[in-house]
Amino acid sequence: MIELTVESFAAEVLTQEAPVLVDWWGESCENCIALMPDVDALHTAYGDKIRFTKFNTSQKMVRRFCIQQKILGLPVISIYHHGEKVAEVAKDDCTKEAIETMIQKYI
Repeated sequence: MIELTVESFAAEVLTQEAPVLVDWWGESCENCIALMPDVDALHTAYGDKIRFTKFNTSQKMVRRFCIQQKILGLPVISIYHHGEKVAEVAKDDCTKEAIETMIQKYI
């Protein structure tokens, strides 16, 4: 899984031809940490069909960038395709089943 930064986001996500899943998470987000094994399992199952990335929102100086991406609470799992955010599940809706359903629409 590719670790994203503000500097690498455009190259790793927005310029890709294939769909890209972004796991937006934070170090102090207990729900994010609890979701990680499920995201890892989905990466194992679908990693050859969709690019898996993660963005640690706890990095320094990323608040404005996250707001620009409309990440206002955690956890959030987004799918980008051809440079646009095309799907997202957030907060209480972030379940392994919901993420897998979203992935299956874009592979």
